[in-house]
Amino acid sequence: MSLAWKVRSGTEEVPDGWELRRVGDLVSLTNGYPFPSDNFGPTGDVPLVRIRDLGDGPFETFVTGFVPPSVLLRDGDVVIGMDGDFNLVLWNKGRAALNQRLCLLRPRAGVDIRFVAYALPAALKIINDLTFSTTVKHLSSSDVLSERIMLPPLEEQRRIADFLDAETGRIDGLTGMRRRQIDKVAERYSTFLSELVVPGSGAPGDRHPLWPWLPASVATARLGYLARVQSGVTVHGARDRGSDDAEYPYLRVANVQGEWLDLSEIKTITIPVAMARRSTLRPGDVVMTEANGNPDNLGRGAVWTGEIPGMVHQNHVFAIRADRRRLIPDYLSALLASSHGRTYFRFTSTQVGIATTSSSKVLDFPVPTLDLRRQREVVKEYEANRATTRRVTDALVRQLDLLAERRQALVTAAVTGRLDVSTASGRGAAQ
Repeated sequence: MSLAWKVRSGTEEVPDGWELRRVGDLVSLTNGYPFPSDNFGPTGDVPLVRIRDLGDGPFETFVTGFVPPSVLLRDGDVVIGMDGDFNLVLWNKGRAALNQRLCLLRPRAGVDIRFVAYALPAALKIINDLTFSTTVKHLSSSDVLSERIMLPPLEEQRRIADFLDAETGRIDGLTGMRRRQIDKVAERYSTFLSELVVPGSGAPGDRHPLWPWLPASVATARLGYLARVQSGVTVHGARDRGSDDAEYPYLRVANVQGEWLDLSEIKTITIPVAMARRSTLRPGDVVMTEANGNPDNLGRGAVWTGEIPGMVHQNHVFAIRADRRRLIPDYLSALLASSHGRTYFRFTSTQVGIATTSSSKVLDFPVPTLDLRRQREVVKEYEANRATTRRVTDALVRQLDLLAERRQALVTAAVTGRLDVSTASGRGAAQ
């Protein structure tokens, strides 16, 4: 049982001089206001805070007209998103109006709100874990107010909050540095790959008459002359089963993650043998999705290597089968991942909600023509750099995970009295 669970259940020993208190006894809670959407705009009287605005980004929406004084945020308020992940922030972005489905907390006498901001997220996570929902999870005001946290005297609250401000600030600084490094690694990989498959793609000069992001000197061939696109299986839940039906592993959109495949969860589908035969993947097929919520990722394709025999694919997943005498699948995958591939599919996509493409647009993709020897050279460099990039990125992600664990352990130990902040440096605490 986690420490947060023990505190919630009352089985954790309360340190001398501390109390187990209801959050409702420590703070006042104000719910956000249901502003009319007609009053929203990119400019206005007051910035509007929605759940999506709890991050570090700039305000996107402003509200004009009446704003109840009770929902005007000020620095030092605790703000909680009451849908989704129940995120909590200590507000520091100045005067703003609080929209519905958020609440703000302000301290009563004898309470340092920073201590509450550090102690409460663990309890909110437990509520989130216990809340069942098929769509978005919801938090109520009574849920927040009825939670209990351990509370030391005010001076100790301040010491703990000061300590955690300093130590979490140091950890957050390292976290930000690692994230910037991950972004830089991805940027360098993208630049390398784009220059590898289309030399001179980022240099000034004459441009291709049909594809203006390509140099004029690049000769291309339509992908449809070098490969064909295989259609996938359409799921019909109400279809009657036949005598020739069989069960097959089934590659879905969720399994296709750009240049790689996530095969950790494979579902099965029962369909006629003839239908499966028309939609079975073969080693060397390049699979890509028909739609993507991020237009920059539309068109990326991974090479199927036959990890699971008899795999069929969903109709929203394209299987591109190259003529191996003219086109190497891994070369095509590299092209699709390059800025050339991303730009083509962004340029030709249909965007109504999410970016989508079609088999005809896939077949129209302009492939820079290289002989097989040069394609193999490109693939060799591509695979080596991709492997190095993946190793470096994985190492940085592991460091992010360790920093997050370290931060949480430090906060939990401090707000439950397991860590004496008057003697701890933070670096050796909560080990």
